[in-house]
Amino acid sequence: MRILFKNAKIVTMNAGREIIDGDLLVDGSRIAAIEKAIEQPADQVVDLHGDLIIPGLIQTHIHLCQTLFRGQADDLELLDWLKLKIWPLEGGHDPESLYDSALLGIGELFLGGTTTIVDMETVHHTEHAFEAILSSGLRALSGKCMMDDPDGDLPSSLQETTEDSLQESVNLFEKFNGQGNGRLEVAFTPRFVISCTDTLLKEVSRLAREKQAFVHTHASENRGEIQVVESTRGMRNIVYLEKVGLTGSKLILAHCIWLDEAEKDILVRSKTRISHCPSSNMKLASGIAPIPELLQRGAEISLSSDGAPCSNNLDAFREMRHAALMQKPLHGPTVMPAQKVFELATLGGARALGREKDLGSLEVGKKADLAVVSLQGLHTWPLEHVDVYSQLVYQAYSSDVRLTMVDGQIVMKDRELLTIDVPQLKKRSAQSLNRVMARVGLV
Repeated sequence: MRILFKNAKIVTMNAGREIIDGDLLVDGSRIAAIEKAIEQPADQVVDLHGDLIIPGLIQTHIHLCQTLFRGQADDLELLDWLKLKIWPLEGGHDPESLYDSALLGIGELFLGGTTTIVDMETVHHTEHAFEAILSSGLRALSGKCMMDDPDGDLPSSLQETTEDSLQESVNLFEKFNGQGNGRLEVAFTPRFVISCTDTLLKEVSRLAREKQAFVHTHASENRGEIQVVESTRGMRNIVYLEKVGLTGSKLILAHCIWLDEAEKDILVRSKTRISHCPSSNMKLASGIAPIPELLQRGAEISLSSDGAPCSNNLDAFREMRHAALMQKPLHGPTVMPAQKVFELATLGGARALGREKDLGSLEVGKKADLAVVSLQGLHTWPLEHVDVYSQLVYQAYSSDVRLTMVDGQIVMKDRELLTIDVPQLKKRSAQSLNRVMARVGLV
């Protein structure tokens, strides 16, 4: 299938950061040409009338399993949020509710121009979230949540043995990794240090090296969490993760707000990937991550919105805006400029996944993961003499996205999802939420 986009403003994010007024041709799953005018035959021609084509946005810390619980856990700090609301709700999932939760999140992501995510599911039924990823057309690195600590204050519905947690994770990796033309990759995803045993984390480190797999977890999000780690491990989060062999370029670490100097040095030196989730960090009152300092020191940073109950949406445009604005009162107006923030949402995510040769920019030969953004609204007008990155980070809304493509497939066009039956999903999701909440006694 050859699809030709005509008359676009193409925000390439290539090495020269070129912005090209012209055409872009997709052949199969890859970009075949970017030129001022392309006169090659195509199966489908889409005239964009000057709208932007941007690289598909990449969010590097999502919990699709939580989308169903949007608005059910507001105005709480992290550990109460988990223990009182999120863990019981996650433990109440059945296969159908998890599938619906994942698909609900994916639909929102497509409507906002996100084409790739790094995802952490819950303890059980992960294969059903994988089925939603595969059927919808999303690109994802995802895995089963691992929580084996018998003293971790978990509901019985989420408790598992070390052996079962490891074996199920391996089984999922062997069955699903690389499916969907490579769109789905499987990671090992221990939740965080305080819910996992030493044995599990050390074995995850070994298995990840053996299978060349990613590890995705949380660290240093909340001061109470850090106190627990120090009391049980005798050291801080990042020092402990290095000790068990997990730091490095195959570790994607969400949050990293409360870091001391030694931990910052470890993260930079090891090239551990850090996922910055500004809206979640503000809503849970977790704090403000030292992103400008980490960037200055050479850390690898990307952006994400976290699970829907953290900030109540999965909107990458809102995360870009918040990532830029939240640092300015602390460090001055020039910190986190718009172009740098947009880079974190595109190339930063691609680097986190080790996929910068395929994703994160619009270049010939790269995967055809892209979004079309209209700037015709009054909130983005006038168009003259305005920096395009400022428009994308400070002015545009996710609702300005009019087309999303993943792996050469159009998954959303003119605000209509093409791979998801929205009326049916809304009906099923409401039923699933009622079923889960009744099961866990929250209604």
